[in-house]
Amino acid sequence: MNPSSNITWHMSEVNKQARQLLNGHKSPVLWFTGLSGSGKSTVSSTLEKALYARGIRTFILDGDNVRHGLNRNLGFLPTDRKENIRRIAEVSKLMAHAGVLTICATISPYREDREMVKEILQEEGCYEIYIQCSLEECERRDPKGMYKKARAGEIRHFTGIDAPYEAPLEPDLLVSTEGREVAQSVQDILDFLDRESLLL
Repeated sequence: MNPSSNITWHMSEVNKQARQLLNGHKSPVLWFTGLSGSGKSTVSSTLEKALYARGIRTFILDGDNVRHGLNRNLGFLPTDRKENIRRIAEVSKLMAHAGVLTICATISPYREDREMVKEILQEEGCYEIYIQCSLEECERRDPKGMYKKARAGEIRHFTGIDAPYEAPLEPDLLVSTEGREVAQSVQDILDFLDRESLLL
């Protein structure tokens, strides 16, 4: 029996549109995907500051941060990665209904899982943003020392080393962080949000 078969969705008297109106902006989900070390967390936090300055209510769901709490029981095998992404997508959906622009910064290496995200967030407006950086540059940066450990065999199933990363074929936006300042990457995203009228 489906565990969800005996429950009913309770409709609030205040809907997403009312919350967006109160906040003065829309609440899309920006889904950052890319290799570890590509700059997802750095770009997302800098973008959040820029949006805050514009009066946009935001929240970042960072892949590592979520694994400290909500997803701390999940590992890094494909099935666990899929569930990790599903949970983040469902939380993003709640945030969108709360009228908050949500930035998800997570490797999300599999195209199939990212398609699942788009399906979950179909009505909320989910935009896949590929934070592009070569594996060589990510390894050179190695901000958390993870690549070094993976190369030494201390970490298994590490994306880009002994687990695959399937780059987006048609992302909504491709942002290259290699050889560029963070501010340039953030400006690319701000220009995209303005061009597509995703804020107001």
